[in-house]
Amino acid sequence: MSSAFFIAGTDTEIGKTTVAAGLLHAARQRGLSTAAAKPVASDCAMTEQGLRNGDALALLGECSLALDYAEVNPFAFAPAIAPHLAAREVGVELNVAALLPHVQKVLARGADLTLVEGAGGWRVPLTGGESLSDLAVALQLPVILVVGVRLGCINHALLTAEAIARDGLTLAGWVANVVDPATSRLDDNLATLAERLAAPCLGRVPRLAEASPAAVAAHLDLASLLG
Repeated sequence: MSSAFFIAGTDTEIGKTTVAAGLLHAARQRGLSTAAAKPVASDCAMTEQGLRNGDALALLGECSLALDYAEVNPFAFAPAIAPHLAAREVGVELNVAALLPHVQKVLARGADLTLVEGAGGWRVPLTGGESLSDLAVALQLPVILVVGVRLGCINHALLTAEAIARDGLTLAGWVANVVDPATSRLDDNLATLAERLAAPCLGRVPRLAEASPAAVAAHLDLASLLG
């Protein structure tokens, strides 16, 4: 039976792609088919093939199904700025109606595990007053929350979890990604998150010298997610 999840984060640059690629790798190790989508991405580099985003390429590299880059990342923008601002600069209407069919096409491939990764935090704006969270709502996907563990992460995680619940979606699990290993009282912070987040912890990813999908997968508990 195929499963699909929306990957959200407590902020930008906290390891959503690192964790998503690790989950996909763990699924492949179990012999499961995988697919992914990162419908919108900023900070893309121009290549001979067009604009390419490093995070989208990392996800594509862990997809066992044959997907084109444009299927994984249909909306790519060069500036490293908020997606709605980047879209405005090039005259692109970036809303749920534009994003939805692209993601649905990937979901329709029926991989055993499909991950749809957002951009930034939960309320990243789109055009027309919408947010990227509205895409998750339209898809009705359960959410995996990547918590960037550093000072302030408890507040960010709990507020994001509240917003997810308020939007009517299920928090399927969360991953502690230790972006600041010098975080004071690290274990106590993680214990507080475990007490207050009403979802299983899918893993604690330490700061790795090389955060390859294989290395990250070793710290993730896919069984808690898929059974």
